[in-house]
Amino acid sequence: MYVGDARRAVAFPLGGLGTGHVALCGDGALRQWQLNGPPNHTGLLPDSFFALRVSSLEPPDDVVRLLRAAPIAPHPRPAANVSDADVPDAGEPWRWPFVADTTFEAAYPFATVTYRDPALPVAVALEAHTPFVPLDADASALPLVRFRFTIRNDSAEFRHGFLLGTLQNAAGWDGVTPIRGTRGAGYGGNVNRLLRRPGQSGVLMDHPGLAEDDPAAGELLLWTDAPAAVLPRAHDADALLRFAETVRLVAPTQLGDYSDATLRAALACGASPMRAPSGPSPAGHTWDAAVAAAFALGPGESTTIDIVHAWWFPNRYADFDRFGPQHAYGPARFWVGNHYATRFGGALDVLDAYLADRDRLDAASRAWADAVAGSDLPEPLRETIAAQPALVRSPSVFRTADGRTFAFEGALGASTRNWNGDAGGSCPLNCNHVLNYEQALARLFPSAGRDMRETEFAVQAPDGSIPHRVVLPLYLPQLHGVPIGGPERPALDGMLGAVLKTYRSVQDGAGSDWLRARWPALVSLMSYVSDTWDREGDGVLRGDQPVTYDISLHEPNMFVGGLWLAALRAMQEMGGGPAFGERFERASKAYDALLWNGEFYAFGAGCLSDQLLGQWWAHELDLGHLLPVDRVRTALRSIVRYNLRRGFAKHGYREFADGDETGLVVCTWPHGGRPAVPLRYCDEVWTGVEYQVAAHCLYEGLDEEGLAIVRGVRARYDGTRRNPFNEIECGDHYVRAMAGWSLLTAWTRGRRPGRYPYVAGTSWGSLEVAADGGISCSSHEFPSGSANPA
Repeated sequence: MYVGDARRAVAFPLGGLGTGHVALCGDGALRQWQLNGPPNHTGLLPDSFFALRVSSLEPPDDVVRLLRAAPIAPHPRPAANVSDADVPDAGEPWRWPFVADTTFEAAYPFATVTYRDPALPVAVALEAHTPFVPLDADASALPLVRFRFTIRNDSAEFRHGFLLGTLQNAAGWDGVTPIRGTRGAGYGGNVNRLLRRPGQSGVLMDHPGLAEDDPAAGELLLWTDAPAAVLPRAHDADALLRFAETVRLVAPTQLGDYSDATLRAALACGASPMRAPSGPSPAGHTWDAAVAAAFALGPGESTTIDIVHAWWFPNRYADFDRFGPQHAYGPARFWVGNHYATRFGGALDVLDAYLADRDRLDAASRAWADAVAGSDLPEPLRETIAAQPALVRSPSVFRTADGRTFAFEGALGASTRNWNGDAGGSCPLNCNHVLNYEQALARLFPSAGRDMRETEFAVQAPDGSIPHRVVLPLYLPQLHGVPIGGPERPALDGMLGAVLKTYRSVQDGAGSDWLRARWPALVSLMSYVSDTWDREGDGVLRGDQPVTYDISLHEPNMFVGGLWLAALRAMQEMGGGPAFGERFERASKAYDALLWNGEFYAFGAGCLSDQLLGQWWAHELDLGHLLPVDRVRTALRSIVRYNLRRGFAKHGYREFADGDETGLVVCTWPHGGRPAVPLRYCDEVWTGVEYQVAAHCLYEGLDEEGLAIVRGVRARYDGTRRNPFNEIECGDHYVRAMAGWSLLTAWTRGRRPGRYPYVAGTSWGSLEVAADGGISCSSHEFPSGSANPA
């Protein structure tokens, strides 16, 4: 639970896989609107909020509140490189007061805000979610949010009133340009249509004047199935709140009949004297809209009210930064589309698909939340696993119309305000050396992991190399034989990771036919690596080795070497024959003899936190130990001893830990010998590296070392200065942080007694490990006949 100052930076992403999102924040406000267009962590859609009016039968008892708390005072020492604590509309005048306080709880995909105010005679709480079903990518890719409010009458009197839900028609907004009230670039000619269906009401919004292929063309929907009065068009927030002040229940009050049917009848005929503007919005402006859902409660009674936001924006373009040489494509716009828009014909279609399957989707979402929250994982691990799907469904990941999955390294934000700005996708696209750490996306949705492997091999160069970035659309020239950027030549660690990630897909059910189709590409890749870096034939890779630190390493090192050893073992297991096994044995002995210094596998004189990344992968893939077991464990202890730091001073690079915080730095030189120009990023703290080292410690039985690292991460991301659902590196929602999923695999691999969530094969759920090692499962099978089985 997040209370007080711990709410300051909480921003919980709501939205489906590859559909965009809006964040529900610790104060109850909706921010970070990213429904279409480039990622923009500071996106604000004005006049989109919830409010409450509670009345009684005798005057003057009529209490109104905005369902958000006042902005929390800035931290006296704000964290660098983050913006989740920013409140873009702080200082805006509001017609109604805020509630006195909020508390925030999360059990992904559910977020709960409890509103507290001594003047309110009712208790109010909001539970918001977007359906999330492991293994089922389509069920987890709905562009909507269900907001469920529970209102309980805690007074001794009868109470009635209205829950107000509002939404601005954002069709035409590019997602980046600031909006002032209802005035914004791209607005003008927006149309809001009243929606009335049996038991349902709301407003359907679009912008018919836009061309069908306009990036901002689309639809939004504000909907409820509660008895409600609807204001389909309004000029500003004042009008929305004034509407709530004027709505009345005349017939129910006179008759003393507050039944559902009577409420609906009273509201259907118009319950407010306010007139809505008509027609399309004026030039440069859009419309706001509101639903005022009625409730009536005797003492001690409660009710629930659902309000849904749905959206549908079919046009995505490859309009983000392009690394590599610049090509003069002129006015060409490369449309790639959004996959969800091929499944639904509009925002109303999205809603109907949800309603038709609501019970199953909500039940499955609840089952996953309960499996994690009710598990026996240690608290820091439970917090990490609960937050991992938020990274998966962040704007960093998207699906094009053809169903392919792509990922930026992150979403540009406060950490990229240098040459790159703070709006758009960070470092496109599918950067394989960063995705070497990702486990959550591929394990939760194996079809997505498999798809990304197919894309990776689709851009393989004729010489067998794989560039570490993909150019979209895929028919454009790929980054073959040209400077790529970050690093300049194809990343060696990323290429070796392609082998490991392919074997992961095989283990996750891709099948022998799928592997057979990729085998020639794998052989070509491994031949390229051998011919380029193992020219001496002793199994040690030498020479210029481009890696994820955006530079090249020039001496033999265990970071690259461990990935090479794991790739050789994976090729052997995938059917490559004894030649790969023999090469592995030779390489393992050579690397061990060359680099072991008695404490760790030396990186020059340095102790690199990533030195055993390949061994972490080997444990993820059940490949066994790549190096002597005792040395692996000693090296891990040394990494924790020397690199887990408490207390940070400014170091000239990006600060992801500061003050007296705890974090695992990228590299140290514990016995001196730090070069004048050290490893790039050496003093930074990357959560993706922290998670993989921590998980590796758990695999090796070094529980306290592993938990100490994770405790440090969660303490930094505790809501006071940083968002627990947004881990930062080169951008927000950085995909390297999805290494955190491996903590679950590592903790449960040893069959520790307890109850744990799991995702495996074609099922997911909870498993119970008995004291004798026996396992029983409460499982949910992936729907038969679906296109997304693992």
